[in-house]
Amino acid sequence: MFDIDTIREDFPILKREVHGKPLIYFDNGATSQTPKQVIDTIVNYYTNYNANIHRGVHTLSQEATDKYEEARVKIQNHFNAKHSYEIIFTAGTTESINIIASGFSSIIKEGDEVIVSALEHHSNIVPWQMMCEKTGAQLKVLPMNEDGSLRMDLFDELLTNKTKLVFCNHVSNALGTINPIETLIHKAHKFGAYVLIDGAQACPHIKPDVQKLDVDFYVTSAHKMCGPTGVGILYGKKELLEMLPPYQGGGEMIETVTFEKTTYAGLPHKFEAGTPNICGGIAFGAAVDYMNSIGFETIQERENELLHYATEKLTEIEGLKIYGTANKTSVVSFNIANIHPYDIGAILDKLGIAVRTGHHCAQPIMDYFKIPGTVRASLSFYNTKEEIDTLVAAVKKAKMMLS
Repeated sequence: MFDIDTIREDFPILKREVHGKPLIYFDNGATSQTPKQVIDTIVNYYTNYNANIHRGVHTLSQEATDKYEEARVKIQNHFNAKHSYEIIFTAGTTESINIIASGFSSIIKEGDEVIVSALEHHSNIVPWQMMCEKTGAQLKVLPMNEDGSLRMDLFDELLTNKTKLVFCNHVSNALGTINPIETLIHKAHKFGAYVLIDGAQACPHIKPDVQKLDVDFYVTSAHKMCGPTGVGILYGKKELLEMLPPYQGGGEMIETVTFEKTTYAGLPHKFEAGTPNICGGIAFGAAVDYMNSIGFETIQERENELLHYATEKLTEIEGLKIYGTANKTSVVSFNIANIHPYDIGAILDKLGIAVRTGHHCAQPIMDYFKIPGTVRASLSFYNTKEEIDTLVAAVKKAKMMLS
């Protein structure tokens, strides 16, 4: 049973006030809030077994190592990776993407082609542009429709025997669009191309099965999933991770070191140079446990209900336009005619409501719509219809003040 009162009790921050008003948090697309179960895990680590991992024979080091590797297995099971060593701990989605871009920079050559969707966050555009500048490869763009969906009818035309890599987000951070990644992966593989899926916005709402998807690389961040900032994962198929060179040199990622030659460690350590975010990795495992204790079917049902309600109520406001009306999840991105989104966001903040304003690190999407940005209300399972009612009333007040 989904008990919203009990769930909201798990999130201490939801009790605070902002500008004398109860906090209403609709910026979950930027980062989700953290339940006390995860906070307690962080406190427990630093209180009881803070030590470096994989290197010490002493008790604290062994305990920290065990907890860290247990978290890796939890994440492996959550994403249904075949092997635990296919889960690489990183600093987050951005670093995960850069690891792959850096690795393929030594493989991709002039004349090769890579495809990126028009719906991407900058972190899934810029690293590939940098890779193309280094290698001479060509970056091609899969366009979008007015409703925020991808022009999949053009994907077949973009794919050629020169296509080596395809990049797409599972869910758009700016519009909430759920992309047809199954079709994209299947078609790309027919041309021998590898596919990287940015799952940062999908994983709080959807439980991806990387083996079922047959995806080559899948990346996400803990802080989108009720976990801490500064930690995420790169999933990659074993044979592809073994094919790519290390991203960084240093401790932990080596097997042997001499001044004449260094040999590298096997997976996952090959890509985990230096002391990692140990506490973050362990807390990521706790966050996965927490979300699975609620259940992703329950989360999806709850969030779809909230999304439908918010869309219905906001569209009643005269002059308000919602961007992204395709199949989507948990994001309402909107503007009011002749009012800058920043001004609306500033007034909402004074009323205790946290939303995101701007281009959301997705400038090509805003350029497509010829707008400077949007007001984005991104929802989570711990939000309520009452909070949405307050948001709608506040937007109406902001419109009246700014018109």
